[in-house]
Formats: sequence, structure tokens, C-alpha cells
Amino acid sequence: MDKEQSRQRIEKLKKVINYHRYLYHVLDKQEISDSALDSLKKELYQLEQQYPEFITSDSPTQRVAGKPLKGFKKVSHQQPMLSIEDVASEKELQDWENHLKRLICRDRVSADSAVLEYFCELKIDGLAVSLIYENGIFVRGVTRGDGRIGEDVTQNLKTIESIPLKLRKPHPLVKLEVRGEVYMPKKVFEKINREKEKKGEETYTSPRNIAAGSVRQLDAKLAACRQLSFFAYAIATDLGQEKHSQEHQILKALGFPVVGLAKECRTLEEIMLFWQKIVDKRKDLPFDIDGIVINVNQNSIFNKLGVAGKSPRGARAFKFVAEEAVTQVKDIKVQIGRTGAITPIAELKPVLVAGANITRATLHNEDEIKRLGIKIGDTVIVARAGDVIPAIKKVLPEFRTGEEKRFLIPKRCPSCDTFLKRPQGEKIWRCPNLNCYALRKRFLEHFVSKKAFDINGLGPKVISKLLSSGLILSPIDLFELKKQDIYFLDGTDEIKNLQGFAEKSAANLISAIQKSKRISFNHFIYALGIRYLGEQTAIDLAETFKDINQLQNAKQTELENIPNIGAKTAQTIYQWFQLKRNQKFIKDLLQAGVKITKRGLAGGLTPRSLSGVKPRSGISGKIFVFTGSLEAMSRFIAKEKIRLFGGRVSESVSSKTDYVVVGKKPGFNKLEKAKKLSVKIINKKEFLKLIG
Repeated sequence: MDKEQSRQRIEKLKKVINYHRYLYHVLDKQEISDSALDSLKKELYQLEQQYPEFITSDSPTQRVAGKPLKGFKKVSHQQPMLSIEDVASEKELQDWENHLKRLICRDRVSADSAVLEYFCELKIDGLAVSLIYENGIFVRGVTRGDGRIGEDVTQNLKTIESIPLKLRKPHPLVKLEVRGEVYMPKKVFEKINREKEKKGEETYTSPRNIAAGSVRQLDAKLAACRQLSFFAYAIATDLGQEKHSQEHQILKALGFPVVGLAKECRTLEEIMLFWQKIVDKRKDLPFDIDGIVINVNQNSIFNKLGVAGKSPRGARAFKFVAEEAVTQVKDIKVQIGRTGAITPIAELKPVLVAGANITRATLHNEDEIKRLGIKIGDTVIVARAGDVIPAIKKVLPEFRTGEEKRFLIPKRCPSCDTFLKRPQGEKIWRCPNLNCYALRKRFLEHFVSKKAFDINGLGPKVISKLLSSGLILSPIDLFELKKQDIYFLDGTDEIKNLQGFAEKSAANLISAIQKSKRISFNHFIYALGIRYLGEQTAIDLAETFKDINQLQNAKQTELENIPNIGAKTAQTIYQWFQLKRNQKFIKDLLQAGVKITKRGLAGGLTPRSLSGVKPRSGISGKIFVFTGSLEAMSRFIAKEKIRLFGGRVSESVSSKTDYVVVGKKPGFNKLEKAKKLSVKIINKKEFLKLIG
């Protein structure tokens, strides 16, 4: 080819390469392979090397060029890059709308009837930048900085393939400013961390941190290695657009990638539905987001509303519920469980995490305290994902003042002053005193719980009153309250006279206790409070043995042969039934009038609701895991119905799980594991349809 032919070939190559860039990054399509596109780029590079006078700034070969910079030049934004104020609830959203209506209307009546239109889009978790185009060519890229002054990072932004170096349809205006977000795709982030793990290096904590750091690399070649991406979300230049939603259409036509998940909404209800839809999709997106951005869609109204502080009045960021937060440890105390287990609990300065106000978090055991290096007064990160119990994730020692105090597990039980013991091979200290007040209280709470005897009205506070007054010492005493009390002649009157008890409340409580005497075999087994014996194990035992006598006389080998019961659990169950005090406990319960039935009546399930129940196809033999609130029914009732229809319920997801039922505010870990193992995930409507 001669020089003119080469020039024409260069122009054609640039046009074709930019076309395929647009297809891939904007339309999410691909007409030729990556290797074919690389071949075109290679040819362009070779021709430009032969004829350097034909190299232009918008050429695809110029994404990485030149020597490393000595520093970044400061650039003033012609229009400030404002931050967006957050809202955290539907009520805050409603308050914001009411405020906007009062601002744009002259009187209360007009405000009440005013209708605003909104445009909702994803809030990408990345680095905000401004892109300047002159005559359709990318000439400058600037970071947000403090909102008024940013840094010129043009060379680094040129390395991002999804940022067009030349606009597809240059506007008559000489200058155009586009704003958007630089981010790192999840798959790129995971790849980088895998490579660092192989080298034994410390991994990165988040894609956003790498994206922000990469954009501020002085060497553009280093930035290019990070495979960053870009989404445009606004046009800062007046092109005659009347609505914010139109800006997305214009951006796409000019060659910019925009997030497809966006919606025009006319009511707050529509916004909430969109927000919930994004919450459900969030984990499946190829990039990180931390909420949605809600803009008043009419640009004339948006501009009229103006700015308050550093935020536009006409926009709000509806963030996702935080699963982690920073707070302070006010104190560390120990909690005594029904088996005597001593659990250290951190008392926290109240903080909102995953939609709940957290004031306490478990520290698990002495080893965990040592691992964290936690002290009273420390600043910490507390985590809570869905239905997971709050826990301290990390201590932030950089906030220490020197006044923090070391915490040690006490040598004696805080309740009964007995020396604590730590059995060999265990991580937990225990109180060995079976008559310890705290142990008896915890065991009573377990005994009357919904999964056990399900005695309505007998909560922790009432149990404390009954214990402290001397009316009861053990569960057996509960069933004697109607007739007599070992300390008082007239137990009923004593209950009635307890502080906080009215006569009707006392009568209702005694009635509930008497009704609870009729209990299913599996609930009875669970109520015994045997260590390692959970709800599902109790069901397995109830289905294996015909009655309590057969279970008491079972050999350890028989227990080990039951599916899903391990050797350690079998040994613990066997040893529990061998102890004479436990044999007497069961005998006393039966003598007190407890009647064990094969199928339960707990949790609101009545004989009528259970009549004619048979195993159901689609449920029988299947294993279910629940995460999140079902709202339509309690999780307890849902589990009972699954079991009645021949299914099983597990607390953890495994390869054997058939269904994961997802309700409101599900746990992240269970959902992620279900997806990883390809377990079928169903929502509450599908579940309710399944059980009829």
C-alpha cells in the first residue's frame, strides 16, 4: 500500500474497531471474536508506526501512551460534582417527597395534589469522573475530588475500553461534558485476588478500592492492566434534554455504556418496588452497587429545587441495608447458657446494621477474644447478614486511646460463684453446678419455648419472677402450680399477687401451662435440653422410636445408625439417658400429667389442621432450608408443615438440600451457597403454593 492507501486503511480500521467497541461495551453484543478484534488493533498499530503522522488522539492505539506522569494536574469543575444525600427507609423517602412538594408549591393544598416524576437508576460502587469532549474527541478526564477541584487523569481513563475516545454522533456543540462511574467488574476482581493468593500476597478488600487506586496511578500502563470499566449516568451540558431519562438515551446514542436497569416512576410505591427488585438482583449483577439513585425526572423542576449544602435537593440515594457498621464496645459481659456454657457478649454503642438496631454481639469464646485482640472500649466492625446473629468482625486498633481495658473470662460463675471448668478438647468454659440459678433460668426458657412445650405467656421476665419468688425451682413445678406449691398453700393466689400480674393474666398463664401438657414426641425430646440435640434431631429420634421408653433404652450403636446423627451427638444422647437424675426428670414429668402424642399440636397447629395429613409429592423426602422472614406465616409453622408432609428441614445449605426458601431480608451466606451448589431457590409465594 502507498501512503494514501495506508491513510485510508488507518481511518477504516479506526472506524471498524470503534464500532465493535460500541457493540461490546454499549449494546452488550459481539459480532467478531476477541482475537479477531486484537488482530485489527495490531494492524492499525503497525500502520501507525509506519506512518506516525497519521496518529490522532482518538485512535484506539492511543489508550496507553507516553511516559509515567510526575503528578496529577488540578482541574476546576465548571459545574460542581455534588454528592447525593442518603435515605434509609420508606418514611425518609416520603418525608423527602413532602419537602419537595412544599418547595415547588405555594400552598398546602397544591402541595398535597402535586405529582412528581422520578427516574431511578443503579448507584454503581466506583469512582465518579467527568469526561470532556471537544468536537467529538475525548480531551480530558477529571476525578470528583472535593466536588469543585479534581485531578486530571485523562491518560488513565483513556485505557478504559468502554470510554469512547471519539463520539459516534458528535453534537453541534463544540464542548460536551459527560459524568459517570469507573468501576472494576466482579470477575476481574476475583481473578486478581486469585493470582495474589497463588503468590501468597495479601488480597484486595473491594473492587471499588482497586478502581479508585488504578485511576490515580501515575503510569497509565499500570492502570491498563486493571481492566476497568465505565458507565455514564448524566450529561452536564445542555443539549435541550427535558428529562433525566432522556440523557440516558442520548448517552447511549453517543457511544457511552449506560446501566440498563433503570425505571421512570410516578409514585413512591413504584420506587419501593424497583428498589426491592434491585435488592433481589444485586448479588447476580456483574458489578458492585450500593443502592439506587432517585432523581426528579423533570430537569426544569430539578434545577428549580437547587442545592442544599453539597447535595442537590432533587436527588436522593436509597442505599441498601448495611450488613456491617463501625461502633464501640462499651463493656464485655458473660452469658450463661442452659448447659452451663459461658459465652462472652460485647455490649455495644447502639448501631443500625442490616435494618436492626444492634446493642450486643457474641464473642463466642475465649479463643475468639484472643484472636480478635479485643478490649473494652475498642472501636470495632460489627457484622450481621440477614438472619445471622451479630458478631464482631474486626477490631480497629488505630482508634485506641490507651484507656481500653483487657477482658478475661472469670474463674468463677457470675451467678453461683462456682469455679468454672473447660473440658478437655473444648473451647468453652462451663459452670458445672446444675443448681445454678442462671442454668435453671436458661433451661426453663428452653423448656417452655415454641419448639418445646410452647407455653404462651411464659417469657424470660415471667420465669425470673417465678424463680425469684421461690414458686418454682424446675419445670416439674410449673405443672403443679394449679394444685399446690411446695412453699405456699395457695399457689394460684401467689401468682396473682406477683408484681405485674393481674388476675386474668394469672388465670391465662395457668391455663396455657395445663394445655401444654399434651405434647408431640419430637417437641418433648427437644424440650429435654440435651446438648447437641436440635429440632431436626428430635424429629429423627421421634420417627425412629415408638415412645420415650424405647428411646431411653436405646443403645449408642442404634443412635449412631440413625441418618444425620453423628457419633458425638449419639454418645451425648445415650449418656444423658443413662443418668438417674434425667430418668427421674422424665418420670416426674409423666406423673405431673404430661401426655406424649406421636404428632404435635404446638405452634397453633390444631387437631383439625392435622387431620388427614399425608406425605405430599414435591415435599416428601425433600430437604428445605429457610432464610429470611416469610411474613405470611411464622417460620416455625412453615417447618412444621414441611415435616407433616414428609419433608425435612435443615439449618444449613448443603449438596443434599433440595430447596432454599427465601423470605424478606434473607441471609447472604445461605443464598450464596445455594447458588454455588445449584440448589433450587424459591420465594415465599412459590413455597406457599407448594404446601397448598
